[in-house]
Amino acid sequence: MMGLDDTIDTLDDGAEQTAPVWAVFGDLMAGLLGAFVLILVGVLVVQIDLVASLKHEVEKRQHEEQRRMALEKALAGPLASGRVTVNDGRIGISGSVLFAAGSDELRPEGRQLLRTLVQPLLVYLRERDEMLMVSGFTDNTTLLRGSQQRFADNLELSAQRALTVARALIDEGMPSSQVFAAAFGAEQPVASNADEKGRAQNRRVEMAPVPKASSAKPAQ
Repeated sequence: MMGLDDTIDTLDDGAEQTAPVWAVFGDLMAGLLGAFVLILVGVLVVQIDLVASLKHEVEKRQHEEQRRMALEKALAGPLASGRVTVNDGRIGISGSVLFAAGSDELRPEGRQLLRTLVQPLLVYLRERDEMLMVSGFTDNTTLLRGSQQRFADNLELSAQRALTVARALIDEGMPSSQVFAAAFGAEQPVASNADEKGRAQNRRVEMAPVPKASSAKPAQ
């Protein structure tokens, strides 16, 4: 018969065999728990970044909408006349209102229109510490060569028209430090150049408020 000592030895042997199993199981559970925590933290970080990104985008769109509304309010008079448009923060004026075909000389009615824009634009720019970019555009019609033709191509014509408008704004009271000119020629059309209606839309001058370049810090 098995004695008491033998029974105790048998129980001890079973306990010793079971102990490693529980240790492995405990390590496995700890590892799984650690992996779950890492995954959970990663998901939370992604969600926080997504919420912050969405919030930034909403604020950006709200800011752009407020700028658009403020610009339209400032230009309510010229907009009502139908000779000026505002699209995505850009003020558009048909080229035929400002210039004769192939010319960079302002029409009298074009100069008068620019005169009405100066004061509301000044108020708008000063409130936001911005400046005005005047951009010239043309259609894709090739300029005819001849003794009367002053421009090498559409890019040069658009540049001279943008400069003419910028100088007219300065003459009417716009500080020269708050306006600059840019030229795009036939690039960036807003309509098809396949017909005269589209070409007329592409012959235009646009004005857009833009942030001032930040001043460079002097070297220490």
